[in-house]
Amino acid sequence: MDATAYRESLRTYRPRVFVNGMIVESVADEPLLVPGINGVGVTYDFAHRPEHAAVMTARQGTSGKTVNRMLHIDETSTDLLHKLEAVRLVCKVAGCAQRYLSHDALNGLFQATKRTDEARGTDYHQRFLAYLHDVQDRDLTLGVAMTDAKGDRSKRPGQQANRDVYVHIKERRPDGIVIRGTKAIVTGAPYMHEFLVMPCRTHTREDADFAVCCAVPIDAPGITIVARPAGRPGEAAAKFSGKYGQSTGVVIFDDVFVPHDRIFLAGETEEGGFLTTSYATHHRHSCIGARAGFGDLLIGAGALMIEANGLDPDRHGHIRDAMVELITITEGFFACGVASSVYCVKDSAGSVMPDAVFSNIGKLLLATKIYDMHKLAHHVSGGLIVALPGPDEDHNPETQASLSEVLMGRPDISAEQRLEVSRLIEDLTVSHQAGWYSVISLHGGGSPEAMKREIWRNYPVMEKVELVETLLDRGVLDEGRRVSKQPGRCCTTGCEVPEVSRPLDLPQNAERLRIAAESVPSSR
Repeated sequence: MDATAYRESLRTYRPRVFVNGMIVESVADEPLLVPGINGVGVTYDFAHRPEHAAVMTARQGTSGKTVNRMLHIDETSTDLLHKLEAVRLVCKVAGCAQRYLSHDALNGLFQATKRTDEARGTDYHQRFLAYLHDVQDRDLTLGVAMTDAKGDRSKRPGQQANRDVYVHIKERRPDGIVIRGTKAIVTGAPYMHEFLVMPCRTHTREDADFAVCCAVPIDAPGITIVARPAGRPGEAAAKFSGKYGQSTGVVIFDDVFVPHDRIFLAGETEEGGFLTTSYATHHRHSCIGARAGFGDLLIGAGALMIEANGLDPDRHGHIRDAMVELITITEGFFACGVASSVYCVKDSAGSVMPDAVFSNIGKLLLATKIYDMHKLAHHVSGGLIVALPGPDEDHNPETQASLSEVLMGRPDISAEQRLEVSRLIEDLTVSHQAGWYSVISLHGGGSPEAMKREIWRNYPVMEKVELVETLLDRGVLDEGRRVSKQPGRCCTTGCEVPEVSRPLDLPQNAERLRIAAESVPSSR
């Protein structure tokens, strides 16, 4: 499909969607959702452009068919590098192209279903492969329904007063299961084709019914989507988010039936935990590419604003320093994505997973540095981005001429051009949409605390300890004593002066042996 065909495909679904308190009769025609549909559409159109074919399409190993990169199962480090570049490419155009979540969930499921079958003798992997190939053949976009409402976060799912704050299996039937509960944050929810329902945390055996993973059409009976508008549709000042944006939705599952062939986990708590972490690793790797694309937007807009203001980074060091810092932040966390791709891990399922340490470091950097990126864009732009008059004044005969004269910077750059760039930076860094980008950068794919835990869990700290112990020539704790490999130094207090060996009791050796014995320090 291309973007137009994708939009038309949405007409074949009849989801129950509410936006701003009103029911949506047709998702494809709803103005409040257009920027989000446009964003996903970029992933379809770019796959048809010859110059982007290498990164936007790939050969699926299990079928031999060429598929969209956003639906591909990674088999090599090159696949991961191309996926990273593909996400950066579409997000530098669309801000957040959203569809890469489909990729991340499919890759996590490819690993988890194979692992479950090997451990439990189930047939989840074959079910999943059949589903995967169908999704690829139809070129669908999948919404990842992972983050539950959670309720009282100090309690586990089974301890909640209202079980529906987590999606769970309510009933098991001979032909499938019935699920019930709420997913609180689903990216692009109104304009997906299907939802992949996934667990958002590890579960105990007592909470097995919450460890469920399955696929349901967006318009399955019992599903209600309560969403926010995508971007800032219809706002004249929204130079970017008026065209591209992202809706998120709360998705309520009210006794939704799922047939067996669409069930990929149903109570396997250990494998459900693995799915959660494997998806998180894939997704954090993708987020690196997404926010690098956003960084490209800020770098380009900042450079244009500097030029319109009449400044020259080669002559104005403070401006150059700010731009270099913005570039360093963007390319620094992107480099973590590259390293994560290169040092990927081969999974027993036959796919590859990005290195967990580098993926989480990169995501942690972008999550905490997004505010610095905004600040640096503000630094190089000046106060005009929040002080300039609204776009209605551009056509006001009473003020337009005067404003054009006084708001011009360089004589060869019109006021209109300067204001266009100013409003773009305002949209990206100051508007409520900009605040939204900050929050999804901070918490999307997991909170910074989750990334810190994964870094600590996967980082080989003991290897570094052993390295330093080797350099210091010290050993390890043994029966409560610090043991050293250094001869004559087996504890913290020292030892008796060792007996000096006397191979020959010859008179000529006596003086040399006496000096050697005296040179050994005593601990007493």
